Amino acid sequence: MGKPTGFLEITRHDHGYAPVEERIKHFRDFVVSLPEPQVREQAARCMDCGIPYCHRGCPVHNIIPDWNDLVYRGQWREALEVLHSTNNFPEFTGRICPAPCEASCTLNFNDQPVTIKDIECAIIDKGWAEGWVTPQIAAHRTGKRVAIVGSGPAGLACAQQLARAGHRVVVFEKNDRIGGLLRYGIPDFKLETWLIDRRLAQMQAEGVEFRPNSHVGGADLPARQLLTEFDAVVLAGGSEQPRDLPVPGRELRGIHYAMDFLTQQNRRVAGQKVSSERSVLATGRHVVVIGGGDTGSDCVGTSIRQGARSVTQLEIMPQPPAQENKLLTWPNWPLKLRTSTSHEEGCARDWAVTTQAFVGDAGQLRAIRLARVEWQAVKGRQTMVEVPGSSFEIPADLVLLAMGFVHPVREGLLQDLGVGLDGRGNVRASEQDYQTSLNKVFSAGDMRRGQSLVVWAIREGRQCARAVDEFLMGRSELPT
Repeated sequence: MGKPTGFLEITRHDHGYAPVEERIKHFRDFVVSLPEPQVREQAARCMDCGIPYCHRGCPVHNIIPDWNDLVYRGQWREALEVLHSTNNFPEFTGRICPAPCEASCTLNFNDQPVTIKDIECAIIDKGWAEGWVTPQIAAHRTGKRVAIVGSGPAGLACAQQLARAGHRVVVFEKNDRIGGLLRYGIPDFKLETWLIDRRLAQMQAEGVEFRPNSHVGGADLPARQLLTEFDAVVLAGGSEQPRDLPVPGRELRGIHYAMDFLTQQNRRVAGQKVSSERSVLATGRHVVVIGGGDTGSDCVGTSIRQGARSVTQLEIMPQPPAQENKLLTWPNWPLKLRTSTSHEEGCARDWAVTTQAFVGDAGQLRAIRLARVEWQAVKGRQTMVEVPGSSFEIPADLVLLAMGFVHPVREGLLQDLGVGLDGRGNVRASEQDYQTSLNKVFSAGDMRRGQSLVVWAIREGRQCARAVDEFLMGRSELPT
């Protein structure tokens, strides 16, 4: 694959970014992509490693060595066909996926993995620019109708696959615009919404019908109504119940869930009005983000762009090592210190701290009381222990809780249907047929597997589409 000696002759070269002082002034994309000759040069580094661990590490099983080789040889259109054969939305994953494929790359053993994510993004961007991405309209219609609840990456992938199989697909979305967390949750500086709209236009041309402002399980649209109107129903509503932090002072003004904060900024960028009474802004505030994951990082970047006085991100776990032990972790996803572009823009980070209380005056948050913790092995399990006398306070007049999501929201849709749940509170359905405890009701994405990555959502949406197609028709030619 690629140039036989490419990995020996060519070093890894990533895309660049606009300077920090420029990019924090706006919410637009700030990636500086490599020119085409350099992308081909990077693709040449893909070695004939025998076992493509990158393919194993990618949840949608992208056929990475093949399209790397095609890019190296200048066969871009063929590379796009290979890329689209496993991934409906590479323009999304090429921008916001953490790239487990690169962690699994054989060259990562020497910290020089192929720039797979950059190459993926270059392929799809060139495909759109050249007009190669066109609607794939089904040659025949089955007469079957499928309802998909939720328009995030799982719902959209499932909808596109089923429409191409000839079914009439209707996507229901409770928000005013289609896209789920792709639109209302991921900052525009990571994924601009015109990329979503462009793909939605293709799907509409393929026959997918979108119904925003349709809250299934709400007062105007009973969930069971779908069971009478459609031949199959797919639940792809995501995992939206945030993890709370019930410590003294939680009732103070100035403490908000991260997703409420991020969604508001998405709406502002889109030119929508946000009620002044509900508005959450970091401007001029001491912001503390609790949670060290991607959502927390997004809160950091958004707070900086809003003009926060200071931004601190806290994590209850110990600080990870700067470099993983490859002999122990490769080709699996390693635990290591990760510094995002938002962190580089100006953020204090602290690890192994727990929140003891929120402190305020007259109902308004002014500080947060923390304590150091140690993680000790107790009966074979890691247990958190507070360090005696380690309490301290830091100023905070805006706290953003970014500690993940525990399970789907149960009120409304899931309760109305009476669908079975697993031990973690997610919709119970297997990866074999994606069927829930109810006849003709399926589930995919975060609503089924729990909070996860966009690439996992796309994989589940595609696999669920095949299961639905087989359920409706007795057989399916959709890919697994």
